[in-house]
Amino acid sequence: MEDKKDLIIMVDDNPANLKIGKNILSEKYTVATVPSAEKLFSRLESIHPSLILLDIDMPEMDGYETIKILKSRPETRDIPVIFLTARIESNDELEGLSLGAIDYITKPFQPSLLLKRIEVHLLVEAQQEILKKQAAELKNFNDNLQRMVDEKTQSVLDLQNALLKTMAELVECRDDITGGHIGRTQRGIKILLDEIERNGHYSEETKGWNADLLLQSSQLHDVGKISIEDRILKKPGKLNDDEFNEMKSHTTFGEHIIEKIETLAKESEFLKYAKIFAASHHEKWDGSGYPYKLAGNEIPLLGRIMAIADVYDALVSDRPYKKAFTHEEAVAIIVDGREKHFDPILVDIFTGVSDEFKKC
Repeated sequence: MEDKKDLIIMVDDNPANLKIGKNILSEKYTVATVPSAEKLFSRLESIHPSLILLDIDMPEMDGYETIKILKSRPETRDIPVIFLTARIESNDELEGLSLGAIDYITKPFQPSLLLKRIEVHLLVEAQQEILKKQAAELKNFNDNLQRMVDEKTQSVLDLQNALLKTMAELVECRDDITGGHIGRTQRGIKILLDEIERNGHYSEETKGWNADLLLQSSQLHDVGKISIEDRILKKPGKLNDDEFNEMKSHTTFGEHIIEKIETLAKESEFLKYAKIFAASHHEKWDGSGYPYKLAGNEIPLLGRIMAIADVYDALVSDRPYKKAFTHEEAVAIIVDGREKHFDPILVDIFTGVSDEFKKC
């Protein structure tokens, strides 16, 4: 099957030039001739040529005005234009090229030169179209690839969150006296994190934290309680010393559980926050906490944040061995624990947003 010929429109007010040009080009191209810019625009309403050969010196509208209009219209701006002229001044050529022409051919035509110049420019245009198509295909491929990566990432995050939530619910089902504790502490942590960011405190320590994953991981801060016997975990009264020592082991047991999951999953980002929460949320600023008796800034910042959220919720909740404190009483107890139980900077932050904790 014969290849379809490229369509070229030749614009010239001289009929002799149109006839000569058409005779030269017709063997290789489909040629349409028009005597004026007005006729050109009329033809362009129904056809889209591969190239326009445009005379400069024409009455009513010259080639320069014509190309300005062509390049201003979205439907014609990409059609390549070659100027045809008897002018030989370099300034004329520069003006034509600056207006968007791709070449400048002087009259009278040399047939072989005219054909070669057109052939080269059409080849360049065809290659540019191929490159545009390939670029579009590559962009489409990259967009689809990114979409698949995003979907896979979201799927992994959903799985991680489901695992965290399931494990947290497992703990809460056993320790039914603290129902809702995990969710409330999670919300308390977010309040503190938002205020820490707003005030610019601990900017170096928090740099690079994944807030979403951090909040999800906070659900596992008490995961070690699955190792505590029911007689202790559900005891309707205050624990004795031996029982309390057993209860304290939930911190290290939780840390070990998460370490095992990390090893099996070969994924440190997922659970690194959870391990810190589990191991350090009962440490105290003055070093009297457990399990490792860390003091001050030795305690990971996440553990110090969790300590406030965890204690606040415990204070305002009913327990078998105590009635719930009021919000004001709980705030006063936390303030009293400044530099003893709690990080003093975090206590100051807490007091500034303590009313938000009522909504947890």
